[in-house]
Amino acid sequence: MFFNSLHFAVFLPIVFILYWFVGHKSKINQNYILILASYYFYSCWDWRFLFLLVFSTLLDYVSAMKIEKSQTNKERKMWLWTCVSINVGFLGIFKYYNFFATSFAQMLHSFGVTSSPILLKLILPVGISFYTFHGLSYIIDIYYKRIKAERNFVDYSLFVCYFPLLVAGPIERATHLLPQVKVRRKFNFNKAQEGIYQIVWGLVKKVVIADSCANYANEIFNHYTTMNSLSLLLGSVYFAFQIYGDFSGYSDIALGTSKLFGIDLLKNFNYPYFSRDIAEFWRKWHISLSSWFRDYLYIPLGGSKGNKLFQVRNTFIIFLVSGFWHGANWTFLAWGFINALYFMPLLLFNRNRKHVDTLVLKANVEGVRTFLNILFTFALTCLAWVFFRSKTLTDALLYLKRMATDWHFSSQYFSIERYSEELVYLLIIFVWVEWQTRHKIEPISGKYSWVKLGFCLASILALGVFSDYKEFIYFQF
Repeated sequence: MFFNSLHFAVFLPIVFILYWFVGHKSKINQNYILILASYYFYSCWDWRFLFLLVFSTLLDYVSAMKIEKSQTNKERKMWLWTCVSINVGFLGIFKYYNFFATSFAQMLHSFGVTSSPILLKLILPVGISFYTFHGLSYIIDIYYKRIKAERNFVDYSLFVCYFPLLVAGPIERATHLLPQVKVRRKFNFNKAQEGIYQIVWGLVKKVVIADSCANYANEIFNHYTTMNSLSLLLGSVYFAFQIYGDFSGYSDIALGTSKLFGIDLLKNFNYPYFSRDIAEFWRKWHISLSSWFRDYLYIPLGGSKGNKLFQVRNTFIIFLVSGFWHGANWTFLAWGFINALYFMPLLLFNRNRKHVDTLVLKANVEGVRTFLNILFTFALTCLAWVFFRSKTLTDALLYLKRMATDWHFSSQYFSIERYSEELVYLLIIFVWVEWQTRHKIEPISGKYSWVKLGFCLASILALGVFSDYKEFIYFQF
């Protein structure tokens, strides 16, 4: 079930009515309704994977209590590593087994040894990377005694399967979400209104921006060998806006939907394309994942303690693991490696925490420098996105080679001729709106909110008719 589908447009009001008119008298009724809705939501993808979701929930629930009750540190570690190994094992089998088997066979072939790897015909369970990380953060927090194990299985189940974040995040923490599901929620009109505005703006990002850019990004990347420099440059920019509109749009819809039920989720994007360097970009892009790797991998590895060589090692580990988390392909590892290289000058010269202040653009020399830094950071990001979008490393390298050597800056015909020049103007308007409202959760609320809401709904309906790209990108992760 997609957030941008008619199915969801029917599903959400039904759950909302049941939640506030039937289950409003007690917390347990509210939680039961949300759990049943979440399981139905997940079963719409493939009901068979419900068993995997329930098993993962039971595993983490029991392991947490076993860790807490353990009398010795050895026993605590045994339960921790058993739980982590099973969780990561399932993730590895479904997501990475075929990649490792194929890569190993290719390596043997390079040494003259022919082998036929045994590949598994498995469907990747949607959302497995996200709900696995939910559970792992909970278990690790229990192990380090940051929180107490949750005894109420219903409350913990809702923490894991809560449908707004189940398939593509944000990656929640037990310290943030569990306290909210353990109390009865009361209806708040202002929060619900804010949630509707955020849902609509998320749909604008997805349907109007991401899907429009996807038409041309797909055309250019699929036929890059026939494209000139201008088209390839536009292709990288279109994909940059596609993945931002797609994923941040999903996050906005998830956060807005959750507000309808009186629950706040973690903010996942904070206008990342207005970043002044790569370090600031990663503090604003997919915030829940970046902070997860920081807290549960980077800091346990030693973080920023020790000498520079130690810090460089930890930084490369984080970016490579982050890249590999996105998919079983060398292109994702390359994307992570490139971002680590981008980060190195900032780390080596202790400038990775330089831009933590509020962004202000003034009409002076400093303002020009800031603007150029934003453009430079965006350009670096677009180059890295080429590896993320390409099917193979060879495709990515040839794409960049043609972009740098085929200096023909002329417009080309695309098989999808809908509004090629108008799309550029649309992106300019979108950037201007985001810039003007960068200090807000979404741009609809405030003065003339009903006019802005009507305009957004009209644009969603108008451009949604031409949308060929319904699925969200991060469903594959």
